[in-house]
Amino acid sequence: MNRRTRTILTAATAVALSAALAGPAVAAPPTDGHDATRQAMRAAVADGVPGVTVRVQRGHGAWAATAGVGDLETGKPRSTRDHYRVASISKTFVATVVLQLEAEGRLSLDDTVEKWLPGVVRGNGHDGRKITLRRLLNHTSGIFDYLADPGFQRTYMTADGFMKHRFDEADPEELLAYALANEPYFAPGRSFEYSNTNYLLAARVIEKATGNDYGDEIDRRIIAPLHLTSTSVPTTRVTLPRPSSRAYSKLAETGTGPTYDVTELNARLAYGSGQMVSSSADLNRFYSALLRGRLLPPEQLKEMKTTVPSSRETSRYGLGLVDRELSCGVHVWGHDGGISGSQSTAVTTEDGRHSLAANLNGDWSGSTEAIIEAEFCDP
Repeated sequence: MNRRTRTILTAATAVALSAALAGPAVAAPPTDGHDATRQAMRAAVADGVPGVTVRVQRGHGAWAATAGVGDLETGKPRSTRDHYRVASISKTFVATVVLQLEAEGRLSLDDTVEKWLPGVVRGNGHDGRKITLRRLLNHTSGIFDYLADPGFQRTYMTADGFMKHRFDEADPEELLAYALANEPYFAPGRSFEYSNTNYLLAARVIEKATGNDYGDEIDRRIIAPLHLTSTSVPTTRVTLPRPSSRAYSKLAETGTGPTYDVTELNARLAYGSGQMVSSSADLNRFYSALLRGRLLPPEQLKEMKTTVPSSRETSRYGLGLVDRELSCGVHVWGHDGGISGSQSTAVTTEDGRHSLAANLNGDWSGSTEAIIEAEFCDP
């Protein structure tokens, strides 16, 4: 098996090199209205993340910049056109397809999981007969998150486990088994707990309702109509399309220790909860189109934007869509995503006219939150 598993740099060296190389790759005048955003990008690099790429869309105008590096070994800068793994941003795509199917009368958000996946969600207190599709999409199902299972973490998220299993092709049933080996967080509808298992199941419902792979439905219904040429739902591909940067992780709970190149991996382990690849330009186009009503009828868009309290005081969760209130009172809609070696965010104002998408190619430091605040609150 051909894999790049070198330890690249110690944490101290990585921070020093990243900080030394910090600075936007795209030249821009100091009065272009994005000074605070640029400063937040540099701060992320100074905090230790290798590199950042950001693209902003305001009406018909676009601005893009990078900071830091895309390759710690060569010092090559990041590209504003980078492809990257968007992780949980995939959830908005999945939820959109479910809502399109509802609009077509092919399913209802009040259908139970049992109706579509009979006998699948059972064990340790989990019961698909009591969980609706709506509760999957807004994380009020109570189903345990398979990523939080100790066995899954040992196998896929530690340094030794990742290096051994990074190319595994576990099927959804194997992943679901990790979740069902644990008790639910709460009875369905009683609270909110973010769980990737919810979207694994939502993707399976799409497949049951259409007879097609959920990724094919995303491609047919969203990617192709919006001409998202940098967006895909890879199946077994372990590399990123070009252009792209290397992706780095500590493969540990702390931000100390060696830095590993984790660029090559099989994101099929994330399935409907976070399998997709995209670019900042495509993510801005997607969220703008979604909020402007180009992908869903008014009734379904209203359902998507009907939120419940989340685990963060400043945000509420809809159906695969987060309503975030910033410090200046501005509301933006979108989603964050994190996977080994990658942190991403994509948000837009409710009218779809001001959008931002950003990616950090390291998963242990840096803040996309600060970049969002800078762009929308201190332009």
